[in-house]
Amino acid sequence: MENRKSLGKSGIDVSALGVGCWAIGGPFWAGEQPLGWGEVDDAESTRAVHRAIDLGVNYFDTADVYGAGHGERVLGAALGSRRDQVVISTKWGNTFDEQSRQMGAEDGSPEYVGRAVRESLRRLGTEYIDLYLLHLNDLPVPRALDLIPALEDLVTAGLIRSYGWSTDFPERARAFAEAGEHCTAIQFDFSVLRGNAEILDVCEKHDLAAISRGPLAMGLLTGKYTGSSHLAEDDIRGLTPDWMTFFQDGKPVPEWLDRVAAVRAVLTANGRTLAQGALGWLWARSPRITPIPGCRTPAQVEENAGALRTGPLSPTELAEVERLLGRG
Repeated sequence: MENRKSLGKSGIDVSALGVGCWAIGGPFWAGEQPLGWGEVDDAESTRAVHRAIDLGVNYFDTADVYGAGHGERVLGAALGSRRDQVVISTKWGNTFDEQSRQMGAEDGSPEYVGRAVRESLRRLGTEYIDLYLLHLNDLPVPRALDLIPALEDLVTAGLIRSYGWSTDFPERARAFAEAGEHCTAIQFDFSVLRGNAEILDVCEKHDLAAISRGPLAMGLLTGKYTGSSHLAEDDIRGLTPDWMTFFQDGKPVPEWLDRVAAVRAVLTANGRTLAQGALGWLWARSPRITPIPGCRTPAQVEENAGALRTGPLSPTELAEVERLLGRG
């Protein structure tokens, strides 16, 4: 398949596959609630970033709050002199303390965005951010629209090249797209197990990049979890927040495991791994979609990048997956 596409209407050249960098931020918390994916080896994360670039993946998605700033620092250091070879998206809207690694209150104000972007630039060691995403999923639309002038000013100043919103609400995505001249992407939860066709329609209508957050369903679509799996308590999936639906009490939800089992044969046909088939489903669903599976080891990067060779599912395979999941 073609490995490059334009990031929506921005003209920014991105690989068809990205790397999600939540996990490489390491631990951080909201009070006692873990928000990271457990302990992480920064040297291994660096090797994963380098391997991704070597395999033709040039798009890296992070957020200022991942690891309470640590994720941005690790990514920036790993990119080093290769910064100009890649596209970086980061997100803002959550305050945090870098020393304690505690997340604080949300701040979706125009005053905060200017400070947040400069702090991200410093941690990333770069002069500009390619895609800057609002990280407050349910910020009321009027407050989000108040951010547009500040974001346009950041584009004019050369601190960001484009912006968008990480949200699962179609009406929010639509309002941002219609108001923002340089709004170029919406990031949302989208996988073979759980889609959001309404937001995809917004992206199609407004020529936006559709960034698939959670393309492997928090790991369920890697195939390594079973009904007896139990995650560590310092993993966000191990001590479940209310919005986590694929795992409960640190264990995969049986209903979701049954759905994975139902489509496994189709997704793994023609030599694909389960993860590669899940990524191929997304590209078959829409060439506008750019999935950003999380990776923190070179082996994970290699498997996911292998999906660029196996490509999208065929129309027949796509239809069969939809039939098996009761959507066709």
